[in-house]
Amino acid sequence: MTVTEASNEAASKDQFFKELAEISERMIAAHGKEFSMGALVLAARFIAENKPFERSATTR
Repeated sequence: MTVTEASNEAASKDQFFKELAEISERMIAAHGKEFSMGALVLAARFIAENKPFERSATTR
């Protein structure tokens, strides 16, 4: 990986952390800390278990 690629990757990751912080703040304001933490943990579990984030049309 070149220095430029590493810099671009770092900038991209920083942007995602900013977006996570913003959505977390909105969730806390609307529904409290417990909801926000639970939602983020659930999202992490979905990532770890390779589960889709959206339900398929057949399961609705």
